[in-house]
Amino acid sequence: MFTTTLISAPGTGATDTTLVETLRNAWGGTDARWLAPDEAAEFDLPAMPDNRWSVWEDLQARGVDLIVQQTEGRRKKMLLADMDSTMIQQECIDELAAEAGVGERVAGITARAMNGELDFEGALRERVGLLKGLPASVIDKVLAERITYMPGGRELVATMRANGGYAALVSGGFTAFTAQVATHLGFDENRANTLTIVDGALDGTVGEPILGRAAKVAALEDISARLGIAHDDVIAVGDGANDLGMLSLAGAGVALHAKPSVAAECDIRVNHGDLTALLYLQGYARADFVTDANATRGQ
Repeated sequence: MFTTTLISAPGTGATDTTLVETLRNAWGGTDARWLAPDEAAEFDLPAMPDNRWSVWEDLQARGVDLIVQQTEGRRKKMLLADMDSTMIQQECIDELAAEAGVGERVAGITARAMNGELDFEGALRERVGLLKGLPASVIDKVLAERITYMPGGRELVATMRANGGYAALVSGGFTAFTAQVATHLGFDENRANTLTIVDGALDGTVGEPILGRAAKVAALEDISARLGIAHDDVIAVGDGANDLGMLSLAGAGVALHAKPSVAAECDIRVNHGDLTALLYLQGYARADFVTDANATRGQ
């Protein structure tokens, strides 16, 4: 059995009754279940449709994300999330670079690295090297003035944790940022790279070994083993080339507003919805959402 989920950005009304019923009838699905009026709906199918991707393309033009996945096991026990351009709306290193006066140069390297055109580790060392001499106090300034959260993140983390899930933030960015983001959103743990600070300023180096693509895969393997759950019990979300390893290993790998080369390798692509889309595709309705980051984990 397969479940089809249609999701649009909150407030757009793009997922309307006519659209859902037309697709359900065309594919011979069960009665539609509305997870949120005019935003998210789902129905079940006996088999994967042959024209899945052509329909996906048509719906993209209408502002609707289409996900078709196996029904069994789609509600996950662990969330593994990237941070930059996923749980937050910026790339932290780009924001630091803007403060250092090398924003355009660093942003160009970041874009190429996230699209898989450059070696991640080498690109990170190069970008951090351009930050040498930047006062460490700028980190707090960037956190306070430049960093904004991706809509739906608090609901995603809190709802999964309230239903017994575990949430881990794993970033190729820096612990100076993941620590605050993880605390704000209610993650159970966070892993990232460490900026080296000497005499109150960045010295242009990053702690080794660098947490990149392989380390994100290792985090999925380590944490799931520690929790005693299977890789299929994990939902992972990211947008860059260094996320592809964990996205392919997880039971559900979600490319969220991802680079084209990344999205092309993922079966679950969210281009219009926000982070609550990860709840809808697991079968949660908006009425099930929890917003308190400190909600007690379900038993």
